[in-house]
Amino acid sequence: MNPVYRRRRMTNRIIMMASLLASAFGVIWLFLILLTLVTKGVPALSLDVFTERTRMSGGGLGNAILGSLIMTALATVGGTIIGIAAGTWLAEYGGRSRLANLIRFINDVLLSAPSIIIGLYIYAVVVLPMGHFSGWAGVAALMVIIIPVVIRSTEDMLLLVPNSLREAAAALGAHRWLIVLRVCYSGARAGITTGVLLGCARISGETAPLLFTALNTNQWNFFNMGSEMPNLPMVLYQNMTINSFIPAQVALAWAGALILTAAVLILNILARVSAARSQK
Repeated sequence: MNPVYRRRRMTNRIIMMASLLASAFGVIWLFLILLTLVTKGVPALSLDVFTERTRMSGGGLGNAILGSLIMTALATVGGTIIGIAAGTWLAEYGGRSRLANLIRFINDVLLSAPSIIIGLYIYAVVVLPMGHFSGWAGVAALMVIIIPVVIRSTEDMLLLVPNSLREAAAALGAHRWLIVLRVCYSGARAGITTGVLLGCARISGETAPLLFTALNTNQWNFFNMGSEMPNLPMVLYQNMTINSFIPAQVALAWAGALILTAAVLILNILARVSAARSQK
């Protein structure tokens, strides 16, 4: 056998074995985390977890779950509108202009910015002037996190739409806005949806921004967005740290962690399915 071929085959085997070991190492830890969540979270699940509000001892997670859903939904809707609009301008109108490149640079910085920095910023510009924590401040912080994700996915998906489709629509007399609306969005819909779902999955479990903005409360006050807002991540944090000496609160935290993980997992599965459809 050729020595060069033998050496290359041996190198390939070593690299493949190292890759398999690295993958197995990651999967094992993921399996252990999920196993811990299931074994400790499932016994704590009950109807009261979804219907009762949080208390100093016992209670449930109903108000925290609903508060998280409201803030995540509002942030997703607002971030989607702004993100799609900005991504559309970058892809269809901005081109390689200086302003467009500056926006792309800022967007890349925001994509990698720590969420706690975003929370501190919203605390400085929203919470301090208002004089108190609020659900709207939490929504603003989550919007700042999701907007860069939607902008990037929207721009990338629109750029994948062939220019021949735009030219064909223009040849038929369609205006630029109609081409974007009926041609470009139709071709990029699945990819944009995937980006929105991934952004929603990211903000649904954020704790650091809410620590400085919405904080938390054990009341059913989700109709009053101007005050402290109950949310699931903060309840988990408090139950596992401040209330860690109360077994019932720790068990409730495990149940909440399981619920939150299941929600994020479902969103990621939906994003994967949407991405697979877009490839087809």
